[in-house]
This record gives sequence, structure tokens and C-alpha cells, in this order.
Amino acid sequence: MNVDFHFDVMCPWAYQTSKWIREAARVRDIQVTWRFFSLEEVNREDGKKHPWERNWSYGWSMMRVAALLRRGAGGLDGNDAVDRFYAAAGRALHEDGVKVHTPEGVAAVLTEIGVEPGLVDAALADETTHDDVRADHEAAVALGGFGVPTLVLQAGTQRTALFGPVVTPAPRGEEAGRLWDLVAGWTEFPHLYELRRPKTAADWDHIGASFTPYIEARDWRTIERPVA
Repeated sequence: MNVDFHFDVMCPWAYQTSKWIREAARVRDIQVTWRFFSLEEVNREDGKKHPWERNWSYGWSMMRVAALLRRGAGGLDGNDAVDRFYAAAGRALHEDGVKVHTPEGVAAVLTEIGVEPGLVDAALADETTHDDVRADHEAAVALGGFGVPTLVLQAGTQRTALFGPVVTPAPRGEEAGRLWDLVAGWTEFPHLYELRRPKTAADWDHIGASFTPYIEARDWRTIERPVA
């Protein structure tokens, strides 16, 4: 099965899900294509600038750099380059508490994956990188996407968009494969819309502990739109 994985580097949930799907792809026949989604845009407050109207916009600008990598800049295979970039940036922010959402932070991520850090300036100077990020974002929104992680599963001609799975920590090995089996099973039920586990106080303690590096590193106020 082919999967478009829409992510925003800034989201701790999407990062955990990305770790899971990499594990699942080791033990199941899954081809993952990394796609963009902007939490800054989907949660933009009325009267505020769109992320593409700012000189630097945390997640959006990071994805502009990834968009240039996807075109082959930096000498790496496009999809693999985005995978490596996201894995390195996500680990730095969500596990190490490093502020990667600055030009200097992104340059350090590029250096880690073996790409010249000057690619940051090149991505910002290329206005068409806005178009790449916006195209992926709008494709997910057109399928009903409202946040990340959004997965678009394709088997034959059937395309199914799902939000989630929302899990921390990411399952590994065969556990990741079994979770994939459950997620992929949703494609059999086109009108199965939601299944959700209520969170207890202990769950919130667990989530808070898991996301401490991210919470300490972030420089923004989290905004979530209500979902119908």
C-alpha cells in the first residue's frame, strides 16, 4: 500500500506517528511518501498573516527547505531527503528540545544530514517553494484534513484519508506492524469516521512527560480549531 504522510515538523504527535510508520514499513509492505501540511495556516486566526506572507514562519519555512530537498537539491534522493530531514529535525525538537525552527536551527539539521546549510537561503529566495508546500497542504485539506498526522492510504484506485494514529511512544517492530494492520483495516469501512479513547489524568501525565522537550523548546502559542 502507498501512503502519503502529511506532516508539520512542529507537531509532537505527528513526529511520534512518523517514527511508527517508519517501523511499520520495515515489517509491512508500505511505501511512504512524505507530504507537507501547515498547522500555522489551518489554525491561522482572522486578521493574521498567512505563513507565506512572513519572512520566516516556523513550520512553513522549514517545509520550504524540505521542498527544495524533495526536488533533488543537496544531492539526495527527493523523498529520502525529506525523510532524513524530518527525522533529524523532529528528533532535535521533540526529543532533544533544540529550537530547530530558526534559520540557524534548520541549517544545523541540514549539516547533520550531509547537505550544505546554504540551502536554507536558497529555499527562502525561491518563491516557488511556497507553491510546493501550499499544494501538499491544500491536497490534504481537500480530502478533509484538518491537522497532522494525516495519512492518505492508496490501494489500487481507492484513496482513504485518516487522521492519526495518535500514539506515544511510537510502537516498534512487530507491534508497529500490528498497529498498521488496524489502521489499514479502516479502508474497508468507508463510513467509519471516528474511534477515540478518552484521556484520563494519568494519560495527560504520560503525554506531558513525553512532550516535555517540545514544550520547553517551542516559542509559540498552540491554537487548535474545533473539528466538526
